[in-house]
Amino acid sequence: MLDIQASLCGSPAQMERALRLQPHGPPFDVWLFDDAALALFGKGLRIRLREAKGGAELTLKVADRDCAKLPAASLPAGEGKCEYDLHGTKVAGALSLTRKLDARTAAELVAGRAPLASALSAAQTGFLQSVPGAWPLPPQVRALGPTRVRSYSSDGKTYTVDVSELPGGERFIEISRKVPLAEAQRSREQFDADLAKAGVAVCADQSAQAVNKLRALVQRP
Repeated sequence: MLDIQASLCGSPAQMERALRLQPHGPPFDVWLFDDAALALFGKGLRIRLREAKGGAELTLKVADRDCAKLPAASLPAGEGKCEYDLHGTKVAGALSLTRKLDARTAAELVAGRAPLASALSAAQTGFLQSVPGAWPLPPQVRALGPTRVRSYSSDGKTYTVDVSELPGGERFIEISRKVPLAEAQRSREQFDADLAKAGVAVCADQSAQAVNKLRALVQRP
């Protein structure tokens, strides 16, 4: 599958009107893990804790992977997936490994009372060990956040829009749509046409949004 994505610039209220958005589920909190130097991000790694019913989901996402060449053992059933992201003009494979945590364990991680390494699954740990310089984890890695995320669906549920609000009040808006990889070109053209028709502003620098979010988060105590 291909996940077509774009960062949008404008207010959530503008997006809601322009794209005729409807809330999709209750808001939830997300924490990202990194150190002050963003050492994990610099290696194409992102570790995210997402609030979920009855607990949380801890996800390791690894950028720039060739999904077709990943060994089956690196994608345990029910825990791993690899799909392609199209953000701006770049198509890249991304591996995701997710494990569920109970609420108590998640709270311990967020509070810094338990080391992140202790909560990782065997598959997550194994993959980090295969990335030069990623293991052991940097000693100053901590939970950054929380970021409050609200998800919306467009008319017909064609697109998903996530509005993320950081503790300092900064907002980031991302729109996405999942399509078969074979439909990448046609779907991207339709994606761009739909945004233009709605009068939605796409951020000029698509590549900077992820790191800007992390930089804002890491400045918070």
